[in-house]
Amino acid sequence: MCADDSRAAAVLAVPFLIRIATDPHHRHRADALGGLAAPARARYFGVASRDELLLHRSGPQHDGYDDYGVEVTGYPAGWSVAAARDAITTGTPTLLPLLDDSDPAMRIDASYALATAADPGHTVRRVFATRFAMEQDPMVRAALVLATAESTRAHPYEPATAWIRELWQDQAQAPEVRLAAAIGWLCLTDEPVPDALHASVEALATEERARAMDALPWMAAAGRGVPGLLDCVRRMLHPEAPEPTDDPWA
Repeated sequence: MCADDSRAAAVLAVPFLIRIATDPHHRHRADALGGLAAPARARYFGVASRDELLLHRSGPQHDGYDDYGVEVTGYPAGWSVAAARDAITTGTPTLLPLLDDSDPAMRIDASYALATAADPGHTVRRVFATRFAMEQDPMVRAALVLATAESTRAHPYEPATAWIRELWQDQAQAPEVRLAAAIGWLCLTDEPVPDALHASVEALATEERARAMDALPWMAAAGRGVPGLLDCVRRMLHPEAPEPTDDPWA
């Protein structure tokens, strides 16, 4: 709760959570890894549009506050987000080996955390690519694609964008990988949606698969009463569609 709403109260714990998460003998390492990335993100629940998904916001100052707005603590949320990302960036050398962990959930959560690290030299993305080439689990491969797309949105790199485009076009890839690549590519470009991408996503994004893909933190956070993938598909491919309502009498 603190990590999601009162980041200023939680961000100082991030270096200690990294230490716990990277201790192979600690019984709470999975919980620590799953929680340490939350302070590094803000305004991301229910976000599923091309403009905002995977975006590390850092816009102009408004009334003394940054583009993330203000926390319930009264502090600009961006202060805490920046501090958490700095801590994860500093801890990157110890977090990267978690991409080789025997537990797929740990590999997914490590990707999610590392996607927030500063990576101007493309070091993290190179490790994502190396792990992707070795990875056998389709859901972890999808996580690595989304992590690469998030890192690339923060630090643009055309070869990474081109690689992600190739993935959604590659019918030999698992459906989860192609869907993650399609979502990632749409967030990295303002090009019109190609007919081939539209057709592929509509064919692959079944409700059963979308529910399974909520195992990916990006998708779990994007959904608003529906699986996150389906919300992404609706908002990215059908932006003209009306917003769903929670009113049972509507």
